Amino acid sequence: MSGAVKINSVRAWVLAARPKTLAGAATPVIMGGACAWMWMEGSGMLPAEAFDWAAFALCMLFAWIMQVDANFVNDYFDFRKGGDTEQRLGPKRACAQGWITPGAMKTGILVTTVLACAAGLPLIWTGGPWMIAVGALCVLFCFLYTTKFSRLGLGDLLVLVFFGIVPVGFTFYLQTGTWDLQTTLAGLACGLAVDCLLMVNNYRDRAEDTAQGKKTIVVRLGGSTAIILYYLLGLCATMLAAASIVLSKPGWCAAPLLLYAALHLATSRRISDTDGAALNPFLGKTSRNFFLLALLFAAGCAL
Repeated sequence: MSGAVKINSVRAWVLAARPKTLAGAATPVIMGGACAWMWMEGSGMLPAEAFDWAAFALCMLFAWIMQVDANFVNDYFDFRKGGDTEQRLGPKRACAQGWITPGAMKTGILVTTVLACAAGLPLIWTGGPWMIAVGALCVLFCFLYTTKFSRLGLGDLLVLVFFGIVPVGFTFYLQTGTWDLQTTLAGLACGLAVDCLLMVNNYRDRAEDTAQGKKTIVVRLGGSTAIILYYLLGLCATMLAAASIVLSKPGWCAAPLLLYAALHLATSRRISDTDGAALNPFLGKTSRNFFLLALLFAAGCAL
């Protein structure tokens, strides 16, 4: 990175927000919206008229702000626990580098939490008052992911639920007022695809995590298993997404998903020959892959 980063500057906050991670937040919302579009077609409705674009936009905004909030929480609490040291192999973190002071980061966490709640609040008028509970759980587990569950090896499960089943399902629910098998399959597909990102991250950090007593799945099962799991996660995501489509559409509508499968396989092969900080570019490649999965899934739903 060229040039010094001024403390608490706009540039520092942008770096702390990690804009590249917003693809992970957008992916489930796109897939949930695609499921709703497909459901409307199957119900004899005209999706172009029935689709609630305002609710979709609010879901996307909530997801994006919550992703930034999660990034701030991760940055702050990892710094407090002493996890972000000079030996860190991953991208640099704002508090550890001194770009943002801990006090300012705590304020940033408060602001993004409040903004996320404000973005999600209007969805009560569409989904009912119990949407408050859904939003509260998202906020709660945003904090618990870094502070508790990731250190116990349960981060992958939380990603499956809160980057897959929950956002896909409730984006769909807010459009249709229901929940079906196709949406559940799509949610599982999305969660497994996004979990690939965590697999790369934990594979890269397995030595550091072991030293810190962080019991990720990679630490528990070993590095070689992580490569196999990475490949299987993407393969299962492809199959589940295809199954979601073919429950309502002809089989050929799922054909676009083959492009994701091919890219995922190519990425898997290259990861197996890489280690350490050289794995960092594969975080971006994995994000590209699962974002493409969402777009290809949406295309299949609309065919």
